[in-house]
Amino acid sequence: MGKITVVVLGGTQEPALKRLSELGPDVNLKFADKAADVGPELAEARVVFQWAGNREELKRVLAGAPRLEWIHGRYAGLDAILCPELIESSVPLTNGRGSFSQSLGEWVICGALYFAKDVPRMLRSKAARHWDTFDVLELSRQTMGIVGHGDIGRAIARRAKAFGMKVLAVRRDTSPRTGDEDVDQVFANADLHKMLPLCDYVVAAAPLTPQTRHMIGAPEFAAMKPSAIVMNVGRGPVIDEAAIAVALETKQIRGAALDVFEVEPLPAESPLWGMDNVLISFHTADHTKDWLNDAVQLFIDQFQRWRSGEPLKNVVDKRAGY
Repeated sequence: MGKITVVVLGGTQEPALKRLSELGPDVNLKFADKAADVGPELAEARVVFQWAGNREELKRVLAGAPRLEWIHGRYAGLDAILCPELIESSVPLTNGRGSFSQSLGEWVICGALYFAKDVPRMLRSKAARHWDTFDVLELSRQTMGIVGHGDIGRAIARRAKAFGMKVLAVRRDTSPRTGDEDVDQVFANADLHKMLPLCDYVVAAAPLTPQTRHMIGAPEFAAMKPSAIVMNVGRGPVIDEAAIAVALETKQIRGAALDVFEVEPLPAESPLWGMDNVLISFHTADHTKDWLNDAVQLFIDQFQRWRSGEPLKNVVDKRAGY
């Protein structure tokens, strides 16, 4: 058998990708930022590792790689690469689900503690050299609602339950699954408005699909407690950013902890920058010290499964979008 051609699309300068040499001497690695950069070997490609790039480049790869057997996307979210050509293709698609979930789960707890212990007030008082005693909240007496109970949602639920919180979750399929041991009640998507008034924290952890775009907007903020904290570690457009800005400015909700946004980088003119009831990170909640190495390791593990004829993990339902 000849060499296996693997196209790595995007990230040609990423040091972590040097580890792909571990795939073995029978693997022909072709690094390219664009499909056209692969050259005639594209026709021999059997595997694509989509490290970066966009759906247009992936469409060109699909059109020029008749022997393609598998595509792996680095990220858990696939909205940037899913296209009709990929959805209709018989080539299986896997994603990076699981590589980043643990850090995102920790970041959510950080956001919850930030508001429960009123860290902003502590910092203001420290800056003013003012000895300021005040009451704080206990997470163990509060409820966290998770919108999107996939791998990220389950990582959040485990940590919230470890703090003694009541945990609620909303998802498309409410049938029992692994991870439900950390959830007190599961709601169907149609029952989102039944869950929201019960929550002290509402966490968006859903993938971006046509059905989830602006899933949390003005009607949802109106259904929440005035003391509610909204967090987003999924995809920015799951939350209507204009609506949350109004809800925060008018104190319809207490605060927000946001890692992802509709437009990134967050434009300088966004009102969110100037709000003292908003904690902003910069789509870095999953940027652990080894996050890129973890992404490469997942692909290496998957490649070994593919080469051995074992079932791949993280196979995506391309029509559902995750």
